[in-house]
Amino acid sequence: MTSLPVLTILILLPLVSAICLITLKKRETPAKYLALGMAILELVIACWTWSAAGIHPAGAPPGFFLFEDFAWIDALGIRFTLGMDGFGLLMVIMTALLTLIAMLASWRSITERTVLHYIMLLVLESSILGVFLALDLFLFYLFWEAMLIPMFFLIGIWGHDRKIYSAIKFFVFTLAGSLLMLLAIIGIYLIHGNQSGVYTFSLTSLIGTSFDPVVGLWLYTAFLLSFAIKFPLVPLHTWLPDAHTDASTAGSIDLAGLLLKTGAYGLIRFGYPLFPEAARTLTPLLVIMAVAGILYGAWIAFAQKDMKRLVAYSSVGHMGFVALGIAAWTPLALSGSIVLMVSHGVTTSALFAMVGMLASRTQTREISAYGGLWGKVPVLSCFFMLFAMASAGLPGLNNFIGEFLILIGSYQVQQSATVLAFLGLIMSLVYTVRLVQALLFQEERQPLAIPDLTSREILILTILALGVIIIGLHPGPLLDMLAIPIEILTGGAP
Repeated sequence: MTSLPVLTILILLPLVSAICLITLKKRETPAKYLALGMAILELVIACWTWSAAGIHPAGAPPGFFLFEDFAWIDALGIRFTLGMDGFGLLMVIMTALLTLIAMLASWRSITERTVLHYIMLLVLESSILGVFLALDLFLFYLFWEAMLIPMFFLIGIWGHDRKIYSAIKFFVFTLAGSLLMLLAIIGIYLIHGNQSGVYTFSLTSLIGTSFDPVVGLWLYTAFLLSFAIKFPLVPLHTWLPDAHTDASTAGSIDLAGLLLKTGAYGLIRFGYPLFPEAARTLTPLLVIMAVAGILYGAWIAFAQKDMKRLVAYSSVGHMGFVALGIAAWTPLALSGSIVLMVSHGVTTSALFAMVGMLASRTQTREISAYGGLWGKVPVLSCFFMLFAMASAGLPGLNNFIGEFLILIGSYQVQQSATVLAFLGLIMSLVYTVRLVQALLFQEERQPLAIPDLTSREILILTILALGVIIIGLHPGPLLDMLAIPIEILTGGAP
C-alpha cells in the first residue's frame, strides 16, 4: 500500500475531476453525477488510508504512517512533501465526507452555473486536503492561499443578499493574515539557512531552529494572527457571520466544517512546534481570545433572529473551545480540541444543511416565522432536535466528549479560564433550547405549508447523524488514532 503515492492521489483526484467537468460545459446532469462519483471515490480512498495506521515508512517523521517526498524546486529547497499521521487522517476523512455532503445538499438548490459550482467544490476539496497533508511550508502556504479562490466564488456567485460584500470581506480578512504568514515563512527559511547552511522549507528540518526571543515572538505572532483569522477568534471574527449568512448551503457547510478547521490545524501542526517558546509567552493572549469567543459567541447567538446567523455565531463559540484546548497544550485538552474539530464539523454542517432545507421550503430563515414543526414535519423535527442537542454538548452525543476533555485538560493549567468557558457552555445550552422551542414546540405563528424531508435529505442527515452518535458513544477509535501524534506534540500520552 505504501508504494502507491496515495496522498498525491488524494490531492490530485478532485483537481483532475474538476478539469474533466470543464469539458462537460453545460451538460449539467452528467457533470453532477461525475462530481458525485469522484467525491464518493475520494471518501473511499480516504477511509482506506486508515488501514495503513501503524506503518512507519522509511524516512517518514515520527508518527507518520504515510509519507511521500519528491524533488520539486531544489534550487530553493522546496520539495513536494506530504505526510499523514492520525491527526491528518481524521481531517482528511472529514474533508472527503463533508465535500460529499455539500454536493448532495446542492443537488436541487443550485440551478445556475451548476457545472462551475461543482468545479469549485472539487478545487476547494483539493486545496484543503493539501493543507492537511503538506509537510513543506512553501507547499502548505500554496494550498492555504489556493483555498481562498473557490470559497470566494462559492460565496460571491451562489450566495444570497449581500453576497459580493461578504465574499470580498472574507477574501480581504484571510488574505491579510496569509500575507503575514508568508513573511514569517520567509523569515524562518532565511534564519534556518543562515544557521545551518541548508535552505529548506521542510517542517521537520525547521522544527528546532533557534530564534532570538524577540524575532521568534514576531514570527509566531504572524502565524497566530493568520490562523486566528481563519478560526476565527474574537476580535478577528467579523467576516464569519456575514460569510455564513450570505453563502449558499454548500458554502456554509465547507466554510464551517472545513475552512475553520484549517486555522486550528495550522496552529497545532506548525505554530506551536516551530515556536514553542513564543507560543508559551503568548498563551495568555490565546486564552483571552478563546474565552472571549466562547462567551461572546454564545451571547450574540442568543440575540439572533436569523437561524443561519445564530449557527454562525455558535461556531465562534465552539472554535473558542478548540482554541482553549490548544492554549492549554496538555494531552487531554489537545485531544479534546481535535475531537471537537471533527465533531463541530459534523454537527454544524448538519445544522446549516437543515437551515437550508427549511429556507428552501418557506423562503425565510427568520426564527419568528416558524413554530409547531414537531407536529407538521416529524422526521425533520427529530433530526433537528438531535443535531441541536449535539451542538449544545448533550452527553452521549459527539460534541460532549471533545468539550469534556478540553475542560478537564484546561483546568489543570487555566482554572479561571476553564470556569468561564463552562459558563459559556451553559449559555450555549440556553440559546439552543430557545431555538428548539421556538421552531418545534411553540405555537405556530403563521400557516406555512412545509413538506417533510425527501429521501435525498434523509440520506444526508442520516450520514451525519451516524457520525454524531458513533463519536458520542464510542470515541475510542478517534482517541486511539490521536494517541501517538498527541504524545509527540506534547510529550505525554492523552
